[in-house]
Amino acid sequence: MKQYRLGEFEEVVLLTVAVLHPDAYGVSIKKEIEDRLQRKVSVGALQTALRRLENKDYLSSRKGEATPSRAGRPKLMFTITALGQRALEHTRDTRNQLWNSIPRSALFPKPSI
Repeated sequence: MKQYRLGEFEEVVLLTVAVLHPDAYGVSIKKEIEDRLQRKVSVGALQTALRRLENKDYLSSRKGEATPSRAGRPKLMFTITALGQRALEHTRDTRNQLWNSIPRSALFPKPSI
């Protein structure tokens, strides 16, 4: 289904927002991806992906409380939507179908004698 297409980084971001629920905001998402995947994430790439996922209605955002440590600015908190959950489930199911269709001999070839 075309409506559920996710890029690899979009999938990682959506999964990370779900993992961090209800505390998913830009810095926490970036840190979680970098820690779990040992992968550097630029702020710009993350912000672009978050906006794209919001535009697809896979994420929603809300302003958190303003804090003195952020000079009174609120954090922008992200939550996965029902459509985002369906997109992740579709992606997982598609990957599982492909994995389950690989013949065992393709992944574990017998040594030739």
